[in-house]
Amino acid sequence: MAILNIVKEGDPVLRKECRPVDRITPRVKRLLDDMRDTLVEANGAGLAAPQVGVLRRIAIVENGEGEFIELINPEIIAAEGKQEELEGCLSVPGIWGITDRPMKVTVRATGRDGEEFTVSGEGLLARAFCHEIDHLSGKLFTDNAVRILSPEEVKELTE
Repeated sequence: MAILNIVKEGDPVLRKECRPVDRITPRVKRLLDDMRDTLVEANGAGLAAPQVGVLRRIAIVENGEGEFIELINPEIIAAEGKQEELEGCLSVPGIWGITDRPMKVTVRATGRDGEEFTVSGEGLLARAFCHEIDHLSGKLFTDNAVRILSPEEVKELTE
């Protein structure tokens, strides 16, 4: 496994539409493994392939219990409710904002062994799903931010 370089805002790869994965190859599985290791090292909640310079529809999200949900060609198939919460991004370090996201989402995706599945998440997990799937369409959380916070506001919210 390898720790990959996380692409930062300003790199054009973050604004591009990702291509679907047609076949799950050993290279795709290795990318998933490397993305997991990179996510753990960076202490993040999720990571999308374009954040490591790969324009494929692949993302990984930590479920809040130390388990990772691998998503190949994910799409949100249901959303309900609303939450306005603090959000940040490994590709936009030091910037935090309040985003408007659904409270609950259901995602359909393919797993590393080719099985199609659905998974639902609420709260932070729903935000993480939305955030990572947005990356696959070239969107950053700052595009959805209701408000970008000052460093003082972030400190107040996180203490």
